[in-house]
Amino acid sequence: MAKYKYFSPSILQPKGWLKSQLEIQAEGLSGNLDKIWPDIRDSAWIGGKAEGWERVPYWLDGFIPLAYLLRNEDMIKRAQKYVDAIINQQKPDGWICPCSDEARETYDTWATQLISKVLVVYYECSKDERIPEVIYNVLKNYYELLSNGKIKLFNWGLYRWFECFVAINFLYEKYKEPWIKDLAKILKDQGTDYYSLEDKWKTPLYNWEFFTHIVNMTMMIKTEAITCDILGEKYEDKGERIREVLHKYNGTAVETFTGDECLAGLSPIHGTELCAVVEQMYSYETLYAFSGDVKWADRLEVLAFNTLPATLSDDMWTHQYDQLSNQISCQKFRGRPIFGTNCDESHLFGLEPGYGCCTANFNQGFPKFAWSTFAYNNDEVVSVIPVPSAVSTEDYSIELITNYPFENNLLYKINAKKDFTFKIRVPSFAKSLKVNGKETEKTSILTFQIKKGETEISVSFDADIELVDRPHDLKTVKCGSLVFSIPIKYKKEMLEFERNGVERKFPYCDYEYIGQSDWNYAYSSDKFEIERKDVSDIPFDSQNPPVTIKAKVKKIDWGFEEGYNTVCAKVPSSREAISEEIEIKLHPYGAAKLRMTEIPLIK
Repeated sequence: MAKYKYFSPSILQPKGWLKSQLEIQAEGLSGNLDKIWPDIRDSAWIGGKAEGWERVPYWLDGFIPLAYLLRNEDMIKRAQKYVDAIINQQKPDGWICPCSDEARETYDTWATQLISKVLVVYYECSKDERIPEVIYNVLKNYYELLSNGKIKLFNWGLYRWFECFVAINFLYEKYKEPWIKDLAKILKDQGTDYYSLEDKWKTPLYNWEFFTHIVNMTMMIKTEAITCDILGEKYEDKGERIREVLHKYNGTAVETFTGDECLAGLSPIHGTELCAVVEQMYSYETLYAFSGDVKWADRLEVLAFNTLPATLSDDMWTHQYDQLSNQISCQKFRGRPIFGTNCDESHLFGLEPGYGCCTANFNQGFPKFAWSTFAYNNDEVVSVIPVPSAVSTEDYSIELITNYPFENNLLYKINAKKDFTFKIRVPSFAKSLKVNGKETEKTSILTFQIKKGETEISVSFDADIELVDRPHDLKTVKCGSLVFSIPIKYKKEMLEFERNGVERKFPYCDYEYIGQSDWNYAYSSDKFEIERKDVSDIPFDSQNPPVTIKAKVKKIDWGFEEGYNTVCAKVPSSREAISEEIEIKLHPYGAAKLRMTEIPLIK
């Protein structure tokens, strides 16, 4: 049984830099997709003629919690408009997806699984009492169609069957009817058994397969956590083994895995799809809530503070489909793309580079991260991710004042109307831990018995600057949860055009980021110095980041990957210095849109 639940976004409040980030998202692409993008604006889900499969559910999955976290009444009304339209189209037998009765057998019910999950999200935010019955009818119909053989899982539904368990668990908690467990078993029996596919993840195939598709990989890490209870199975932390294999053979410096669009090995010049980033975040959020194991929260931070902002423009109007650890330019490939199975513009910053799934799905990243800041279990509350935020219930209010991860000082202000247990997760890298000014023995969890009234708790710690080993005898600089890169200056080339009836125009046009500064460096010293300053209105500001690291480097003859002049070689052609030592400033990975992250250390 899950150890914790997350508080509803309706009683959580992002503060400080986290609120600024969510406001940028609301003012950017996420908050405007229903106005400008045909696949949302004119979707068959609301009676239109455009796409009627995954894109509206994907968008709502992030747009709904974003609206409620920001208390944005206009966005809340727009979310309700979509939910109302979807409910109004539900058939008498419970079928909810926008296709004809005759087309059900050929309709990939991944969309059924996804919209059921999204309706749970909407209920948890809105407490709209229509929703449990709607989900009940959707899943009862799904059960009947699957059990009598009228439909079966195939394609995406076959490989994402476990996503339906978000709604299945929600429904069983409310109704406890046997058919719900039967549906769970049918889905597992028909669905893909990922635990038997481990050997297929160890060597890049460079051909498109469902079983190495990077988004499927990051989604399925949480499978055991969301299925074991209702299936009556023992929890054995199988997600750890999956993550271990994926990381060993496909891991990046920022916790995710290469996949452009399928698993791509250990090369720093292969990409990671944006959908995979936000789905991996959601998997880790789910795994922490189920297990209470702090390792998932540690890893979640690395994704949220590095991988997610790196692939978004500062104003969040544009995004990449694929990001690279060593990314010296983002220009359309004139010949064969460097990617294993993606197109020639997948690394551009734009409205819909590559496929539109990421345009709709990236929206869940920051809102669900903000949603996971505090968790509870009966009279126990946990500060899971120590970013600026607050939660308020009838029994207590807790506010965390901090600029973490850009600094390591936390101040909790608590007003309690009853006694309760309060826990603070301490990041695994923390050194010299202090509580209320007093040095404290290192621990992963601080526990306090909060009494009725007002309480303040201050926590501070240090973080060492580390040189982390990477494959091919390369190194990455890391301090706490932040990974650092050599930033590359660039000019932006704006591309405005129309394709397949979809218009790209400012601010939702496409951009090439063309590298303009040197990037062929090696670290010449393992001594570093950190500098901090105030966090601006753009937390991961590409021009003015809140934290930098001074590093000493020398130029080397790195070279380009064979056949390319906008992609650095996977490994340098020479590690001999060809310049004097200079000092440069490293930027956080999430702020460095063009960057070198994995480079050698030379004597």
